[in-house]
Amino acid sequence: VTLYGVFTNHYSANGPSRCLLLELLDVSVSELLLHSSNQGCSMWMIQHCARDVLEALAFLHHKGYVHADLKPRNILWSAEEECFKLIDFGLSFKEGNQDVKYIQTDGYRAPEAELQNCLAQAGLQSETECTSAVDLWSLGIVLLEMFSGMKLKHTVQSQEWKANSSAIIDRIFASEGVVNSAIPAYHLRDLIKSMLHCDQGKRASAEKALCSPFFSIPFAPHIEDLVMLPTPVLRLLNVLSDASLQSEEEYEDILEDIREECQKYGPVVSLLIPKENPGKGQVFVEYANAGDSKAAQKMLTGKIFDGKFVVATFYPLSAYKRGYLYQNLL
Repeated sequence: VTLYGVFTNHYSANGPSRCLLLELLDVSVSELLLHSSNQGCSMWMIQHCARDVLEALAFLHHKGYVHADLKPRNILWSAEEECFKLIDFGLSFKEGNQDVKYIQTDGYRAPEAELQNCLAQAGLQSETECTSAVDLWSLGIVLLEMFSGMKLKHTVQSQEWKANSSAIIDRIFASEGVVNSAIPAYHLRDLIKSMLHCDQGKRASAEKALCSPFFSIPFAPHIEDLVMLPTPVLRLLNVLSDASLQSEEEYEDILEDIREECQKYGPVVSLLIPKENPGKGQVFVEYANAGDSKAAQKMLTGKIFDGKFVVATFYPLSAYKRGYLYQNLL
């Protein structure tokens, strides 16, 4: 997460306090899990989140730091940069120089951190130091929750998990109740297993995890993803008929009408209406920033245009810039 500045608040009830001015981020993975309705997130979203967080961890760990509190609430979507970002470094420490004894949140806590916390509570010193491997454990649980759509706090604290966590992961991936089970997901399963070794020495590093075959599989976002994750690009559906695309004069009139309507919510950088597939008849509107795009999405959804109800979703800016238009979004 980007830090813009630091200032002191001299008017707080408990005396002067230091404040951090951070960038404004959007929806958290915790909120995405709530909206998944126990069906799990799409493979596109899981892959996007896993890659972004692993890249963040690889950077942190290379610098010698451990995040120590990775959980869904601390992973947020950046609409402007179109990626997931890590926040809340309140428990972070320099590897080999841990200055906090109680680390990680219940349900995302690695076995070695669990042992250390119990010993600290009893006033004893742990012989095993917590390393960057604790972050990989937490991320493994987060990804497993995103896939299953279920909170796994009680599962990972059970004796069955401690006896054979691999069997439980296999069972989750084989579950008929998990929508994603229809997609060959064994690469994701193996990636998650590599992060959830009880022996921290056998756990995959962030850098090694990024080499997983899972990241070589191309996935397209679902329409739910494009509604939940804001970007500077808006995609309008159910706006144009085939007839309006065939008439050049009518096409130009509609293009001007849409541009005029969309500019009410902010400067439009570009506007595209493909006449052929993929993307035929869809309207792509690129705004100068995600704030304008979010305002437009809110106001245009459900609006009647040429007798039709408009459906407005966001669209990946990177794909739009490359001219890559997803044709089928389930």
